[in-house]
Amino acid sequence: MAKTAFIGLGVMGFPMAGHLAAAGHDVTVYNRNAAKSADWVKRHGGQAASTPRAAADGAEFVFSCVGNDDDLRAVILGEDGAFAGMARDAVFVDHTTVSADVTRELSAIATKAGFAFVDAPVSGGQAGAENGALGVMCGGEQAAYDRAAPVIDAYAKACALLGASGAGQLTKMVNQICIAGLLQGLSEGLHFAQKAGLDGRAVIDVIAHGAAGSWQMSNRYETMLDDKFDHGFAVDWMRKDLGICLDEADNNGASLPVTAIVDQFYKDVQKLGGARWDTSSLIRRLG
Repeated sequence: MAKTAFIGLGVMGFPMAGHLAAAGHDVTVYNRNAAKSADWVKRHGGQAASTPRAAADGAEFVFSCVGNDDDLRAVILGEDGAFAGMARDAVFVDHTTVSADVTRELSAIATKAGFAFVDAPVSGGQAGAENGALGVMCGGEQAAYDRAAPVIDAYAKACALLGASGAGQLTKMVNQICIAGLLQGLSEGLHFAQKAGLDGRAVIDVIAHGAAGSWQMSNRYETMLDDKFDHGFAVDWMRKDLGICLDEADNNGASLPVTAIVDQFYKDVQKLGGARWDTSSLIRRLG
């Protein structure tokens, strides 16, 4: 069992840190809203810290799951940042979905300071975090990954090292690109079925078992048909992620025409008041 710290107790981080505690690890948590930290300790034990630095002090593994590049820098760098409290030979594992550039930047700082950095964005949403069934995509050094993987296993259904620093974030970009296209196709298919006078549920019951089937189809079609979008990954966060994908594509020369279009469709959903609706709300803009 390891001495760990978890920074960021949002809808993903809160249950992920809980799984670490349930697995028997010694967990210290930090959250900008101290009340959230106190609630976590009440439910799971462990202890709360007043700064990221204090949380990281003496930890073998420090995990983070925050919002974006700027949030990550804020909890890592500076006098009260996690890096200031980390011991040599410790491992920092970042579960935030951020740019590959900030990952490489922070990894270089960590290496110079004598500890390891693994970028490890996740897929599976809030349900995956709560059920301990996340897909974890990692980038970094093999030795650091080998040390961290058994601890990550507390909330992972699948975990893999995809390459050097930044490879985890690049893989998460692939994940989001695929999801965006799938959800737009599913939205158009259900919309077409409704306009054609078909029973959407009956249609999906047939086609989900064939080549059109996907996780999104199996898990989202009913709520989409019921016009309910109060669960899952929010549109605001998807637009943040797709922006990262499109920026990276500008750098590496990849062509993402569908992703760019779907990003603008999500902008339409935001204008409809759906910033916090889940990503399957693309169907809303079709009327």
